Amino acid sequence: MNSTNPYLPKLAVISGIKQEAGGERAVKTFKVRLVEGKFEFTPGQTLMVSVFGKGESMFAISTSQTRGIEFTVMKVGRVTTALHQMKKGDIVGIRGPFGNGFPVEVWKGKNILLIGGGVGMAPLRSILHHVMDNREEYEELTVICGARTPRDIIYREELEKLMGSEEVWLSSDTEAEGWFKLNWDRPEESQIPDGVRKLVGFVPMAVAAVKPSPENCIAVTCGPPIMIKFVIQNLLKLGFREEQIYTTLENKMKCGIGKCGRCNIGSVYVCKDGPVFRYDFIKQLPPDF
Repeated sequence: MNSTNPYLPKLAVISGIKQEAGGERAVKTFKVRLVEGKFEFTPGQTLMVSVFGKGESMFAISTSQTRGIEFTVMKVGRVTTALHQMKKGDIVGIRGPFGNGFPVEVWKGKNILLIGGGVGMAPLRSILHHVMDNREEYEELTVICGARTPRDIIYREELEKLMGSEEVWLSSDTEAEGWFKLNWDRPEESQIPDGVRKLVGFVPMAVAAVKPSPENCIAVTCGPPIMIKFVIQNLLKLGFREEQIYTTLENKMKCGIGKCGRCNIGSVYVCKDGPVFRYDFIKQLPPDF
């Protein structure tokens, strides 16, 4: 964060753009580098991106410190549309990093389970990259990532490359040629053929079918609220304890430093107390959340 004025962004150059998904809700991943200074962060933290003349929006940082600064953007509004129109070499503003991040140092020696839906995979990718950068410090890595269709799965090429070395599962809400259709009535009874890693079913169904073990495991999930709700229900059925489950909250954030009050839930400010929360803590938040 800028030490003199927390609202003053640092200038950054867009050094790379990757199309993740097309259509009306297109998704792109942007890689940027600061014009001056350093930007140090931990997995799970966020940053505020300014498109000058249009506004600014908060995004999850979608990679690890060793790989630079990246964030993934779905085109849904004025600022995100303006970002999608930008090109390599254009200038944006960066504020941050904000929030608490994931306690990846505490998780050393644990099995890591990442469960993402849609663009909710973005903050989980920061954990994925951190684990891969420090692979000897963590045990088994399992990734379950889904979207409406195979074309909508972000980071799909990257995840498919990991299938040969890590436990990676992809899921599609709609049927796709060559993808195994789960038992939609009782997904936990699905008989997935050996070697198959592409499933037809909602992400919570994939969790029930894959049956990840809670033994020495940390589970992190992010995606649409309804997905998170049923993913957590299925994790609890599999024997995960509440304190083993983490997620992120995405209330609308304007200032990033707990001043504007737009992201508060009772006395909790998502921008500075979160966005990462353990499930046993989330259960204590006001019931209307």
